[in-house]
Amino acid sequence: MVKLMVIRHGKTDWNLNKKIQGRTDIALSPLGREELVGRRVPGEFSGFGWVSSPLKRTRETAELLGATDLKLEPALVEMSWGDWEGQTLVGLREKYGDEFRYNEARGLQMTPPGGESPADVVERLRPWLKSLKADTVAVTHKGVIRALKSLAYNWDMTDKAPVSFDWATGHLFEVSESGDIRPLRINISMEDA
Repeated sequence: MVKLMVIRHGKTDWNLNKKIQGRTDIALSPLGREELVGRRVPGEFSGFGWVSSPLKRTRETAELLGATDLKLEPALVEMSWGDWEGQTLVGLREKYGDEFRYNEARGLQMTPPGGESPADVVERLRPWLKSLKADTVAVTHKGVIRALKSLAYNWDMTDKAPVSFDWATGHLFEVSESGDIRPLRINISMEDA
């Protein structure tokens, strides 16, 4: 068994404006950087290796949190929101009405036009989870963390999440050799450097 600590990237201007980022490569906002400066993962995780999604916002977050020997992992890239990237959920609900609400209600099978579903993200993550050989801190995206949450809690995303995640904290899982994960601790606060 290995331990996996997942952390969502800091805030971007698109986050602050509630725009769907997906794979659009947005850097951290000044506020996002400010909130991370002087923060570190708790000392108990100092021996963990570091990986991040290849997108700027995750790389910047990892570096600001003290990542050393950071490796980029394509499996950790955000879910592709296809045609919906750059739009807001409120705007999409207004524009597409019942059609959009039906797609949302599909949970893991919700698929944006030209994008991927959370179920696709889960399948993309499975080989990576099986490949983990050492305790790891992974800086990634909300969609990826939600996919991991669906695996850990057997949650199909059609109803409210079984556990509330604070997106400004880390979440610790245990990963078996077969790639199964289970939660160990959630909402782990970062420390002052």
